[in-house]
Order: sequence, then C-alpha cells, then structure tokens
Amino acid sequence: MGQWARRFEERNEKEVPDVAQTPHEADWVSRIADEVIAEAERRASGKTGSDGGTPKIVCASGLSPSGPIHLGNLREVMVPHLVADEIKRRGLPCEHILSWDDYDRFRKVPAGVEGVDASWEEHIGRPLTAVPAPSGSPYASWAEHFKAAMEAALLELGVEYRGISQTAQYTSGAYREQILFAMRERARIDAVLDRYRTLEKGAKGGKKQQKPADAAEVEAAEGSGAAAEDDGSGAGAGAYYPYKPYCTVCGRDLTTVTGYDDETTGLSYTCRCGHAETVELRTFDHGKLVWKVDWPMRWAYEGVVFEPSGVDHQSPGSSFVVGGQLVREIFDGEQPIGPMYAFVGISGMAKMSSSKGGVPTPADALQIMEAPLLRWLYARRKPNQSFKVAFDQEIQRTYDEWDALGRKIADGSAQPADLAAHTRASSTALGPLTLTPRPLPYRTLASVTDITGGQEEQTLRILTELDPQHPVHALEEVRPRLDRAHRWITTQVPADQRTRVREEPDAALLAELDEEQRESLRLLLDGLDEHWSLEGLTSLVYGVPKVRAGFAPDAKPTPEMKVAQRGFFALLYRLLVGRETGPRLPTLLLAVGADRVRKLLGA
Repeated sequence: MGQWARRFEERNEKEVPDVAQTPHEADWVSRIADEVIAEAERRASGKTGSDGGTPKIVCASGLSPSGPIHLGNLREVMVPHLVADEIKRRGLPCEHILSWDDYDRFRKVPAGVEGVDASWEEHIGRPLTAVPAPSGSPYASWAEHFKAAMEAALLELGVEYRGISQTAQYTSGAYREQILFAMRERARIDAVLDRYRTLEKGAKGGKKQQKPADAAEVEAAEGSGAAAEDDGSGAGAGAYYPYKPYCTVCGRDLTTVTGYDDETTGLSYTCRCGHAETVELRTFDHGKLVWKVDWPMRWAYEGVVFEPSGVDHQSPGSSFVVGGQLVREIFDGEQPIGPMYAFVGISGMAKMSSSKGGVPTPADALQIMEAPLLRWLYARRKPNQSFKVAFDQEIQRTYDEWDALGRKIADGSAQPADLAAHTRASSTALGPLTLTPRPLPYRTLASVTDITGGQEEQTLRILTELDPQHPVHALEEVRPRLDRAHRWITTQVPADQRTRVREEPDAALLAELDEEQRESLRLLLDGLDEHWSLEGLTSLVYGVPKVRAGFAPDAKPTPEMKVAQRGFFALLYRLLVGRETGPRLPTLLLAVGADRVRKLLGA
C-alpha cells in the first residue's frame, strides 16, 4: 500500500470538509479550477471520436533539486496542488505531476550547504544525479539528497502527486521519439526561437546572441529556483541543435555538437575535456533537450492542462512564452493555462535565493509551525500576491490570525473566502490534516516553554493553571503546537532574548524602591492567590496601577495610566528576569510560580 493510500485509510472515517458551495468570486482556487475543467473539456471535445467528457486532468509542477528547495519553490507546488485538490473534491479525475528536473546540469556550488566545499566545483556541468551528495548524507546523489527533504515536507503537508524523475525519463529512452523529432525539426525550432532573439551588430558581424536578461530578471530567476533559460544557442558549431549531450568520458555538458545526420541519427560532438565522438541518437540516452525545447515537449507528452510559473518564466522571450509557440507549432500540443505566481519572502529577510545559502525550506518552516498553518499561508493569497513566511516574532501574530479565523468559523461569522482558505489549509480531498486538539495561543506556549526550557512536568503544571476551570490534563492536548513553539524558541530566538528567571532576589534594586513602587508590589502580592489564573493575573497586573491612582481595576486606562502601567511592568520584569521586557507578565507569573514570585518580589 502506498503512502497516500495509507494516509487515506487512516483518515477515511473522517468527513472531508466541503468547499464546493463557496462563492467562486470569493475563492481563487475555485475560479481557477473552473477554468481548468473548462479547458480540459474543450480539449476533449476537439478530439476525433471524443464524447465530450472530461478525461483525467493533468496539473503540473517542476522543481530542480540543485540545492535546498526553499519556501519560494514551494509555491510552484502548492498552487497546482490546491487546484488539483479542488477538482478531486468535485469528483473529477485529476492528477498532479511533479517533474524533478534532476537531469539538469550542476550549475554552481550553492553557498552555505553543510558538508559541501569548493571541491564540488569539479562536478559543474554534470547531471544533478551524477553529483555526489553533501558529505555525511545517506543519499546516493546531490539530487536525491535535496529531493528527499522536499518529499518528506510534501507528505507532511498533505500534497498528493506523482513524481517524475527526468533522469529516469531521459536515460530510459522515454523521450527518444521526441528527441529525434526535435532534431529533425531543428530549423523550424530555431526559426521560432529567433523571433525572440536580438541581433547585435558590430565587432561580431551580427552574430546571433541571446538577449541578456536585466538585473530584475536575474534576481527573479534566482528567487524562483527556475531552470536556466537555455534555448541551445551556441551549443552547435555553425548550426542550431536543440539537443545537448553529456560527454561519455568526463560526464559534463561542456560539449559542442558538430554535426547530425537525419538518416542515420549520427550525432557528432566535441567536449572541452578533449574527447570527440559520433553516436547514434536513436540509441544514445546520455543527453537532453535544451530547456526552452524540453519544457514544451513535456507539456505535449504529459498532456498538461494547468501549470503556473514564476515571473522569470513569463517575461517576454522567456521559456513559458516561447514554449507556448513551440508546443503548438512544433509538438502539436497546447500550452497549459496557468497564472504567474509572485515571490514568497521571509519576515526580516530579502527575496529568497537558494544560491545564497541559509534560505529557509519547507522542512525548516514545519519545524516551527503546523502543516495546516503553512498551507494556509499559500491558500489565502492569490498566486499573483506576494507574502512572507514569518520566522521571527511575527509568527505569533500569524498564529493569532489563524486562531481568530477558527473562532469566526465556529460562530458562523467567517467570510466565504476565509472559510474556503481555512478548509483547504486544514484538509485535502483525502481527509483532514492533523490539528492540535486544544489550540492554546502560540505566544503563550512559546513563553511557557521558554521559561521551563521544555521541561514537561513543569510545562504541564503551568498549562494546567492557565484556566483552572478548564485545565490541560495532558501535553498531548496541546501537541503538535507545543512542540513547534518549543522548536521556535530554541532555534529562532537569539540567546540574549531568551527568558532566564532570577535565582535570587535583586537585593540592590529592592532596596532602592520608593514608597509607590513598594505599595504596587504589595497590592500585586496580596492578590496573587485570588487571581491565580491567566485571566485573573491579567486583570491583576493591569489593575494595580489603576488602583494606586484611585480608579477601579476595570477602569478604562487614560494615557497617563498607560505610562504608569508600562513603568510597573518594567519594574516587574527587572525583578523577575533582570531586564525590562520579556514574555507576557501573566504567563511569566504563572510559569515562575506563586512562591518564587513572592521571593523575587521581596515578600
């Protein structure tokens, strides 16, 4: 039984939430699904002998495991996944294919990858599946190493797909007829590509050259992890060839095609390593079509109806635009429909580029947030809208928004688009994803695990006291969110911002207190027992400055009162943790415990 079948068996008794009734104008996924279904039906109706029904609809993604596959690349998968999942929810046959471009050349050694040094430069030009994995990796190749992390993340995210290794496709001869056809039609392919090239006159006598991308396009390509925009220009000696062989001696693609015979399929090439040979392309499986020809060939081969692409692929002259011409004019197929998707950023960081090192991956994100929350970030924004994934303090606000939406759904006040996004985030056509049974605020769990260092007995004691009327009886009630919050504290919060409760009272500071400060502390200490819950301590710490000013504890604070509250809070932080800021005071007091609070506040 496959992993997806097992997952379904585990969840098949649970109801799959219905989003079919969501107004389409409020839900981008439904709108695109409508367009994809209509396009599939149009294609089917145009085929001879077709009854006009809808065949299996193919949605596609493509990833190059050339380095860490980051959260920007994840959008390449999530957009087709969400659309394919919606089509499946409607009961229509649909398949999401994910092409692993692992037969691409190793272009450069990415920075910041553990177990990799400058010695990997000797592999530049080889297929990604022929490059050794980073030192210490259990995987056989560079491609397998980076694919494995992404595959595990996609499984946790509930993304169902059929993976296709392009190494396996090319080396098995699956594309042999397509390659031979492209070589026969090379002049026509060259003519189509030439429409998007510029002629540079001057010293080179008007030699055809690829139009250089501007800085923005280069940055875009880096950001999306796109394959190189290669159309084969310059790959042949005096003629155009859409095929690039890997040298059979050095294994690199530092080759130049010097001739091709359409009758015998004899292909001659030379390599910079000094090797030269002639091979029969009808039996030779050690090369691939250049990217701008490879992509449209695969559209026709797989019958792709829907595939989005990044901004770098949809600029004038880019592979998506040119591919649309090639698939129709050369390969007798049709270009997929699909929107352009925008960048995904990281809170506090610039656009992501896997070549720069240290770029967060889906696996990194799933260490600090639950899978439904990460899905939600991609589901709630239209593909052309950019957004950020928070690894800093902003993650607490993101969780607050998620929890607030859950409450709106529970009371029936959620807007249709928000309800649809939440449903798509928390479930798939196979069933619901794992959610924390009792979703206490992320910021509260982070504060508690920060103070306790993750010690389970103390953590449970504090969580039990948060709401004595509805205590937490076991940590499993607040997992996996508790574990994500602990991981965030230990990996993303700098050491100097972690909470360290004082072991002994600050005698010097206590001796310097004025009468007003002493009375404020006395009021707080006197009210601890009566207010020992999260809600009660919140009322107490905010109420003490009001009472000292002659107001009721629940009086609306004035600007002057807010100043007094901030001063009181700073004093408590200094006495408890030795600095003027820290976790929310009610949570901190519960975590420290009443006896220790009394000791540190000089009782």
